[in-house]
Amino acid sequence: MTEQSTKNKTILVIEDDAPTLQALVDTFTSEGFHVLKAKDGKKGLELALKEHPDLVLLDIIMPKMDGMTMLKKLREDEWGKDVQVVILTNLSSVEKTAEALKGRVYDYFVKTNWKLEDLVKRVKERLGVR
Repeated sequence: MTEQSTKNKTILVIEDDAPTLQALVDTFTSEGFHVLKAKDGKKGLELALKEHPDLVLLDIIMPKMDGMTMLKKLREDEWGKDVQVVILTNLSSVEKTAEALKGRVYDYFVKTNWKLEDLVKRVKERLGVR
């Protein structure tokens, strides 16, 4: 696969914690990605199905619709069944990790254990961009 630039790649960030959401949006925007954002799973699902981003960064614990419910609904959609999803969460439980993997997520980051640079690197690797 030939590497592409980030210019034509869209990331949807679904996160209810405002400072975390802003940090993610700012970081990925500065890396050249087109970034969409949602503060709850319901809005995130609507945006994902409408805009078809290249990758979804998804929090688990959110208002209106939690991340696992949103992931399940996303995977029921013809387009959504194959979109790349990275889970971002404060939960490090084995059950949630297993549930996420059943939902075919690419990666599972526990918020206390990662740095933004690591996340950016993984997203770029996954999307085949520099």
